[in-house]
Amino acid sequence: MLAIIPRHIKKQYVGKRCGKHSVPQNEICAHMVSLAQQGLRVVRLKGGDPAVFARTGEETQALEKASVPYAIVPGITAASGVSAYTGIPLTDRRCAQRVSLLTAHFKDENQLPDFEKLAAQAKDQTLVVYMGLSRLALLSDKLVENGLSADWPVAVVENGTCKHQKTVTGTLNSISAKVHDAQLTGPALLILGKVVESRQSVDLSLLQTPHYVPTV
Repeated sequence: MLAIIPRHIKKQYVGKRCGKHSVPQNEICAHMVSLAQQGLRVVRLKGGDPAVFARTGEETQALEKASVPYAIVPGITAASGVSAYTGIPLTDRRCAQRVSLLTAHFKDENQLPDFEKLAAQAKDQTLVVYMGLSRLALLSDKLVENGLSADWPVAVVENGTCKHQKTVTGTLNSISAKVHDAQLTGPALLILGKVVESRQSVDLSLLQTPHYVPTV
C-alpha cells in the first residue's frame, strides 16, 4: 500500500508496536482533526480491518466532535488474513463452529481477561488473540489453571500475510518455549483451538509468482 502512494502525497508515521507507540492515541486524533480543518484530505491507513481492535471509535468520535466528515474503507482483519496464509481454518464443523476475536491488552493495562470464561469457551470454539505475544505465557498458564488441557493446540503467527511470516505451533504447555526458541518478537496473532490440527498445506509461492492463468 505504501509503495503505490503517489510521491506528492505527504506521509506521516504514527504506527504502534507493543510498548512502542510512536505517537499517543490522543495526539493522533487531534492531528487528524487539525489536518482536516486545514482543508486537507486525510487518510488514516491501518493494517487489517480498521474496526477490529484499531481504535476506530476513538478517532471517529474526535472527527464527529469537530464536525469533520469521514468514511471508512473496510479491510481484511488479521485473523482472516492469517487463516488464509497459514492454512489454519478459523472454524471447522468437526471441532469449532464458532470463533472469538480477543485482545490481550485493554485500555487499563493491568486488567486481565476472565480466564475461567475463556477456558470454557475454548473447548468448543476457536480463540484468536490479537496483540497477545507478550502475554503468551500468562495466557497459557491461566487457561490451564482454569480447566483447559495442557495439550490444547496453539499457533503463533508473526508478521502474518507478509513475505517474512513465521508460524510456530505447539500446545499450551510447550508454546512459550517454542516461541522463545524461534525468537519471535511480533507483531503476532495467537490461534487457540483444535483447528490448528486441521492446518492445510497452502503453497504461498502461488501468490508470489508473476505469472497468471486466465480464468476458463
